Amino acid sequence: MGAEEEKNKMLPPWLKPLLREKFFVQCKLHADSHKSECNMYCLDCTNGPLCSLCLSFHKDHHAIQIRRSSYHDVIRVSEIQKFLDITGVQTYVINSAKVVFLNERPQPRPGKGVVNTCEVCYRSLVDSFRFCSLGCKISGISKSFEKKRKDWRNNLSDSDDSYSSSTGIGRLKKNDDMIHNSFTPSTPPLSAVNRRIAKRRKGIPHRAPFGGLIIEY
Repeated sequence: MGAEEEKNKMLPPWLKPLLREKFFVQCKLHADSHKSECNMYCLDCTNGPLCSLCLSFHKDHHAIQIRRSSYHDVIRVSEIQKFLDITGVQTYVINSAKVVFLNERPQPRPGKGVVNTCEVCYRSLVDSFRFCSLGCKISGISKSFEKKRKDWRNNLSDSDDSYSSSTGIGRLKKNDDMIHNSFTPSTPPLSAVNRRIAKRRKGIPHRAPFGGLIIEY
């Protein structure tokens, strides 16, 4: 058995199906009820989101409640840590309760002064956590992701070396041109007027009229 299969075997079978589900939709079985919002999940059945009324069919099963924060699904740490090791996942305090996000929430760019980011989506993290969500942890610990990250870093290093080399040569050439131009300014081409003036100067010089006249006041 390969390392990838061993890591997948360590993950509970309900985790990946949980992360793929869409919660907070209307329950098809209890659409007429005001409690028809699907925000529960049965870890034993893994048959999709459930509403509170559906739980009556899942007695003695392990069920968890999904909550929302800024349109993203979260789960309380006190619930999920009973069934899953969440070491390395960033926790947040929402409504006085610690929660973790189910899936990644990429951000365009890390904030200024950020020194720690998610290893998968590069979202800014506080403290010394490695991942911003359960989904990022699954991706981050997979062998395929580690290989992609290693290849990406190698390619980045190679491209940096190539860029430094090419830009270094470019800078040297540019500097040589600048030095050459600073000492040998280019001569502009002669215009038609300049040509006439140049030709006129080649002839016999003419004395200016009244050049010898002295005027006294």
